[in-house]
Amino acid sequence: MPARHDLIWALPLMTGEMRGIRVYGLLHREDDPRKCTAARLVRAGEIRVARDVKKIPPGAVVLDPEAPKALSKEDVEAVTKHGLLVVDCSWNQLTKFPRLRSGLRHRALPFLVAANPVNFGRPQRLSSAEAVAAALFILGEKDQALRVLSHFRWGDTFIEMNGALLEEYCLAPTSTDVVRIQDDAIRSITVAREDSGDPQ
Repeated sequence: MPARHDLIWALPLMTGEMRGIRVYGLLHREDDPRKCTAARLVRAGEIRVARDVKKIPPGAVVLDPEAPKALSKEDVEAVTKHGLLVVDCSWNQLTKFPRLRSGLRHRALPFLVAANPVNFGRPQRLSSAEAVAAALFILGEKDQALRVLSHFRWGDTFIEMNGALLEEYCLAPTSTDVVRIQDDAIRSITVAREDSGDPQ
């Protein structure tokens, strides 16, 4: 689904200087605004609204579930200089990740399990807030990640469910290492389910 500027949800920016890595949000009107985690983070001053994708700094990292490369410490320099972009759109309506302008670095998050009420327990079905927090954690900005999650009642649960993996991903120096850790984790989960007789 191509990114359309008329779908961008223009929310007011918070005043004051934001702390840590700059996080941009491209918001689409596809979910209940009361349940939109990105909108809440905008109101809290954690995310800057990207009203025009052309104004996102070239070289910024965009979280893209279809990207061929996983986010890792290799991306720290780019994110520190140019920022991180999350695209907030409904999983139920997402058939293809929106096409964005060239010059952005597309990265996928490794295996993690959602703690948000809509997709609780489902792998890779993270809310925008979970995606942002996970990315910050992997990049070494743990305090900022925890601050993002502090705006949600289930924020602590996300860390409880994924903390060990996030720590491993954070220590991995390259995308290849992140993928290896992910694959090991998925294999371990698969074996545990087979041993327990769980068909899922």
